[in-house]
Amino acid sequence: MATTKLSVRVNRKRPESMTRQIREQIDSLIDAGALLAGELLPSERELANRLKVARNVVRGAYEQLMDAGKLVSEGRRGRSVSSGRRSTTKKKSSGKASKSKARKK
Repeated sequence: MATTKLSVRVNRKRPESMTRQIREQIDSLIDAGALLAGELLPSERELANRLKVARNVVRGAYEQLMDAGKLVSEGRRGRSVSSGRRSTTKKKSSGKASKSKARKK
């Protein structure tokens, strides 16, 4: 599977960090459906060379997107778009404890 060509740009004159600019643009592409689940992203080195930024800048953006559950690591294949978001909802309690306390007098 070939990597996806990203339409990401960096503006060095903007007050936001380059890492943030890259992260927000990739995040928007995922949310808009331009990047589909399972699509491989360019390697850190490839994207960094294309954008003329340090590799650590791209790595930071990719790691933040992984922490957010948007990307997953495919080992040596690279990083791909996650098939689903991490569940951040807490388990609902059954309410049995509160009901039993209400019965006791």
